[in-house]
Amino acid sequence: MDWNMTIKEILEFNFIDVGGISLNTITLIKFILVIIIGRIFLWIVRKQILQRFFQKVDDPGRQFAIQQFVKYIVYILTFLFALQTLGISLSVLWAGSAALLVGFGLGMQQNFNDLVSGIILLIESSVAVGDVVTVDGIVGKVKRIGLRTSEVESMDEITIVIPNSKLVVDNVINWSYNGKHSRFQVSIGVAYDADPEEVRKILLRIADAQMELSTQPKPSVQFVGFGDSSLDFKLHFYTKKFWEIERIKSDLRFKIFAAMQKAGIEIPFPQTDVWVRSAKEQTDSQTEKETPSKN
Repeated sequence: MDWNMTIKEILEFNFIDVGGISLNTITLIKFILVIIIGRIFLWIVRKQILQRFFQKVDDPGRQFAIQQFVKYIVYILTFLFALQTLGISLSVLWAGSAALLVGFGLGMQQNFNDLVSGIILLIESSVAVGDVVTVDGIVGKVKRIGLRTSEVESMDEITIVIPNSKLVVDNVINWSYNGKHSRFQVSIGVAYDADPEEVRKILLRIADAQMELSTQPKPSVQFVGFGDSSLDFKLHFYTKKFWEIERIKSDLRFKIFAAMQKAGIEIPFPQTDVWVRSAKEQTDSQTEKETPSKN
């Protein structure tokens, strides 16, 4: 009996008692149990509910966004319930923090903007993990979307941390958004003595042989115009290989250069003709202009 009373006294001993909030061993155990239950609940939701739902959503980016959103909701609810086990009234907490949040929000306006933008990204999935995007002229692949910031990996394998507000408010090109192919171009100039029709046939033959290019719509060749030292053409083609587009363009240029050489078609380099006149020639020319003609 004395041993039981000793254990009870230990469990109910308040080692923290501040402002009407008492913290003893039992309360601490309840707090830890709520955290553990929250983790178990999140695991069950991920393994049982979300796995079945994802069988209908064949989009890794959208799956990641939904998982992140569910995780944050469960974490917030678990945290609130855990506070309640400590004897902290949530109504008092909200009332007391309202004025603080107003002043704090003015100083942290940009952070709150990024936070709200992160929630919008997770719900709308306008930008998802795995998408190829262009932000501030940098092409990169989205690796992670957090509540405040997102991580984009450039083609040089450099990780760029971007505020979520930039992905929501600014003009961002999402190459992967509609799941369709996009059009790209490779420019080339040939000498003026080349046959434009033969150039067109060569470019189309090379494009048709490139496996990464889409067959519908078909590649096309545009006669752009008459340059200073060349006839200018553009090879237009469609592809879904957004992340590999620079490598594809390079392959096409290699093949175009080899095909033009084989066909005897010159690819000219820019050149400028400079006429040099001696001082005597300039004087004689000026004298002829000043001398009146005799009729």
